[in-house]
Amino acid sequence: MKTILLTGFEPFNKASINPSWEAVKELKGWRNGEFAVEVRQLPCVFGLANRVMAGLLEELKPDVVIATGQAGGRPELSVERVAINVDDASIEDNDGQQPVDAAIVEGGPAAYFSTLPIKAIVREMREHGLRAGVSQTAGTFVCNHVFYGLLHNTADSPVRAGFIHVPFLPEQAGKGVPSMTLDEIVEGLRAAVIASVSAESDIAEAGGATH
Repeated sequence: MKTILLTGFEPFNKASINPSWEAVKELKGWRNGEFAVEVRQLPCVFGLANRVMAGLLEELKPDVVIATGQAGGRPELSVERVAINVDDASIEDNDGQQPVDAAIVEGGPAAYFSTLPIKAIVREMREHGLRAGVSQTAGTFVCNHVFYGLLHNTADSPVRAGFIHVPFLPEQAGKGVPSMTLDEIVEGLRAAVIASVSAESDIAEAGGATH
């Protein structure tokens, strides 16, 4: 029985909800004959979020970790390819921190690639009729911070780990701003778990960006 860890973030930047956590908590207790899902909320705080994640890795010893976060303005589920070793925040985190051009891990690699089967996940999502794509940037806020820390801490292990950004919920989005329903986001995360468990290796198909 594989253990799947799904994480979402608490609300930040004075928002009252975060769609990543709203979706993740809907999957609490989901299990079948192959896997059991554990869900946890992460603080939107530099440093602390990575310490919490490291503790979860030690406590749960998951086989797959899918961290999720909000990417307001994006129109689709964004399966992230790469985490970079820099914090460069345009706003404060929930502890009032706003690091600029700071390394996440001093002396660490410039970047890590997701160890999830990212294109298989995107295909599975699209087969469920969802808007989804591979993203080449996870930003430089707490999402990328956690993504990099997660991959750094699992680099020498068989754990499959990565990050998915989710759009605003309709109630968060202003006029003309893309959004996705909670049911769609939850369905997308279900698809991501299934693909991460079932795909022995990733698929090779076009998924790059032109910008």
